[in-house]
Amino acid sequence: MQRLAAAAAPRAAAGMGGGAGRRALAGRDGFSPHRTPRPGPGSAGAARWSSAKASAAQRPAPAPAPARRERILTLESMNPQVKAVEYAVRGPIVLKAGEIEMQLRQGIKKPFTEVIKANIGDAHAMGQRPITFLRQVVALCTYPDLLDSPSFPEDAKNRARRILQGCGGNSLGSYSASQGVNCIREDVAAYIERRDGGVPADPDNIYLTTGASDGIAAILKLLVSGGGKTRTGVMIPIPQYPLYSAAISELDAIQVNYYLDEENCWALDVNELGRSLNEAKAYCNPKVLCIINPGNPTGQVQSRQCIEDVIHFAWEEKLFLLADEVYQDNVYSEGCQFHSFKKILYEMGPEYYNNVELVSFHSTSKGYMGECGYRGGYMEVINLHPEIKGQLVKLLSVRLCPPVSGQAAMDIVVNPPVPEEESYVQFIKEKESVLNNLAKKAKLTEDLFNQVPGIHCNPLQGAMYAFPRIFIPSKAIEAAKGNKMAPDMFYCMKLLEETGICVVPGSGFGQREGSYHFRMTILPPVEKLKILLEKVKDFHIKFLEEYA
Repeated sequence: MQRLAAAAAPRAAAGMGGGAGRRALAGRDGFSPHRTPRPGPGSAGAARWSSAKASAAQRPAPAPAPARRERILTLESMNPQVKAVEYAVRGPIVLKAGEIEMQLRQGIKKPFTEVIKANIGDAHAMGQRPITFLRQVVALCTYPDLLDSPSFPEDAKNRARRILQGCGGNSLGSYSASQGVNCIREDVAAYIERRDGGVPADPDNIYLTTGASDGIAAILKLLVSGGGKTRTGVMIPIPQYPLYSAAISELDAIQVNYYLDEENCWALDVNELGRSLNEAKAYCNPKVLCIINPGNPTGQVQSRQCIEDVIHFAWEEKLFLLADEVYQDNVYSEGCQFHSFKKILYEMGPEYYNNVELVSFHSTSKGYMGECGYRGGYMEVINLHPEIKGQLVKLLSVRLCPPVSGQAAMDIVVNPPVPEEESYVQFIKEKESVLNNLAKKAKLTEDLFNQVPGIHCNPLQGAMYAFPRIFIPSKAIEAAKGNKMAPDMFYCMKLLEETGICVVPGSGFGQREGSYHFRMTILPPVEKLKILLEKVKDFHIKFLEEYA
């Protein structure tokens, strides 16, 4: 955020200059030196015009524009917690990509013809087609007159009617309860039960959210308290998704890093959790443990044993567990399987299930759906104190309710067509096509990166990103220092400027000291992804030669 603010300062100054120019224009007397008088008949008209001109010349000059008073909100006076927030996924490199796109539209020549934004997991922006059934139901909910159309299948109409009956005035445009539309929460609970093999789920524990991010931020708000050494510490994986570090900064909480094991396919080691926790106790009160499974940006899928170990650790150390499971449908590697924390917690027995406080998150934005723009999501809370439930509802009530169209989209994710329904065959075909394509692209990306000298990429077991480690020569590190950039930011900026490929430097996600990475989505179509990977390969080899 500081870098963003610094980048914005020259533009603000330019805006002030434009304002000064406009004030100078406003101070003109309105006459042009090239204006030709239009006298009336005879010389009297000319005399009258000349008299008016002379009179105007005798008027006093206009008073100078009053000086602007000092702004109330400045970088010095603003909330320091907001200023501390950084969000690399949409950071300086993305702003630079936007500038380059504008230059290309203006006809300025570059060594490439387009910017490929591989910085963010936005499936539809990368060309993925929407799931037909989901869009049909949302369309029917949005414009109910279509319920009479023969163009829509009956199973889609039935779902739309049920959702609309749960909305005030049978309209998607009405507010819902702050916790979400009741029938959709019931469908979410039923989905969790099916997913977890019959483990019970209570609709009262389901909260619909504006994407998963909204839920994560709300829970962290409830958890952060204290001051000094009693200030809440939040344990997050490194590398991490920058939502967590941004939310922690905004809340003025303490970030407690634990490192994933890159040499072991980004595995989570409980011994590392113990090291991190014990060190943090010297300067804060660590009471929250965040897990991302499958991992973002690292793509690892946690084993059942690993999840059991984490739950036992949280139980033993009295930690509140947050399980970010938005990529639960995105598992590609042989031998890997998604296990929900809720299911494993239940199966570990009542001593754990009745005591460990857990919140799990899911979203419409990832998986096979890729419906980022609807901002649909949910969280399930387990073992939340009854009085805290009331506080959570109060907090969520401030933002009234999540977008109801996003709630409807979430409903179709958790309540898709079943085998006996007419839309099932097409739905399964589309779903499997998306997931099979992603699995193919995950393997392609891993294989091609590992053919490049100076790049190493772990297997992409899940999610939708590669996070390769890159070798940066010492000469390039010095050049980066000269440009006041992190070495991997310098690398990524040169990659963008020379190839048009926009990726996010690993320093935006966190990494071990002395190691360098970048995150790249695998969402582009296969043929475009191959071109992208070849360009990265050629660039990297040239980069190593240039800074050898």
